[in-house]
Amino acid sequence: MINVISSTRQAALLVAAAMTIGLASPSRAADWANWRGPEQNGFTTGKNLPAKLDVKWKVEMPGSAAATPIVHGDRVFISSTDEQARNLVAMCFNAKTGEKLWSHVVAEGLSQDNRSNYASNSPVTDGEKVIFFYGTGDLVAYDMAGSQLWKRNIQEDHGDFSFLWTFSTSPALYGGKLYMQVLQRDEPVRGKGRSGAESYILAIDPVTGKDIWKHIRPSNANAESLEAFSTPVFHKHDGSVQMIIVGGDVITGHDPETGIELWRWGTWNPSRIGHWRLVPSAVAGNGVALACAPKGSPIYAVELGHSGTLDDSKLAWTTQGERELTSDVPTPAFAYNDFFILSDVRNSISRVDSATGKVKWSTELPRSKKWRASPTVADGKVYILNHGGKMMVLNTDSGEILNDQDFTDDDQDGIRSAIAVADGNFFIRTNTHLICAGS
Repeated sequence: MINVISSTRQAALLVAAAMTIGLASPSRAADWANWRGPEQNGFTTGKNLPAKLDVKWKVEMPGSAAATPIVHGDRVFISSTDEQARNLVAMCFNAKTGEKLWSHVVAEGLSQDNRSNYASNSPVTDGEKVIFFYGTGDLVAYDMAGSQLWKRNIQEDHGDFSFLWTFSTSPALYGGKLYMQVLQRDEPVRGKGRSGAESYILAIDPVTGKDIWKHIRPSNANAESLEAFSTPVFHKHDGSVQMIIVGGDVITGHDPETGIELWRWGTWNPSRIGHWRLVPSAVAGNGVALACAPKGSPIYAVELGHSGTLDDSKLAWTTQGERELTSDVPTPAFAYNDFFILSDVRNSISRVDSATGKVKWSTELPRSKKWRASPTVADGKVYILNHGGKMMVLNTDSGEILNDQDFTDDDQDGIRSAIAVADGNFFIRTNTHLICAGS
């Protein structure tokens, strides 16, 4: 059932549908300039988009990666591994033809474990420069022609990462600053990391690559529960923009200019279980921000507009007992004033009323492969991709399945890149190829 925490604010939330407006970058509406799209919520305003896609071009990738393709104008940027050379590459392709425009080796190495690799992070662009980050700590900026502007390593500058698994977060651009978060444990693990490591947020000058400020983000979480693989998101509410970060058993809002914490709510882990790492990023809309607790736990909708340490009276709603309303890996989308929640735990996708948490529809998905790529919503449709490269398209009003389509010819697994939509085209990353498809 849905446990409505603050019913007195529901009417106000329905009226005050605070949408983010042009937050991520000055990119055109047709671009997909960061891993969650124009508004960092998995939604784009593209029109006349098909449910069945025809492949326009397909280019081979040198290795697998979970990075989402990033599109600006006639250019597609993608992070990848090169499995034969055992290194990490930054690549750029022509969005119309698939021609490779440039490719650069950024660092050596592939991964530190068998669950992911160092190229799981998506790049970000403002149309003048494109910035790539890798799990090795390497952060590098190029101009659109592929000339390197600057390069640095976050681990060398701020200490070795303290993560059980390969660290992943995507860089974010807002207001002329580049933002990075490192939410990590405070002790070494399996020979990696260091004692006393702190979680932090960095604001970086995207022109020079130099730090503007560093904000320490404290947490009372324990061991692996300190670790997060989420990305900062920026959301406009009541006329002001805040940076929202989730991980370490809490969700927090920050001033993008200074990094100062404005509010926090938590915890979904009152007993301080030590293995609840967090993967989904926050998503906000209609006056609330969602925190998806891990391992089949509930989703919490925190009311925006408050300050300080919040108690449970500031929750608009939370899910209780309905495990289909849970997400261990995918980040939900916000569109048409509702949330679209893909559950990799229950193999289902649901449209959820943003003000009340009520499920409007829920559709069961095939269980042959896991569904862990975050959903993309556009033109009245939800586009989702599973580990094997199967795409399903659903009607946003009814949850009806409109198309079921495979983008791999062999038995692939572990595909986690979200579908990017730009200028009427769909950009899909499998383990072996980058694909452009459309009508």
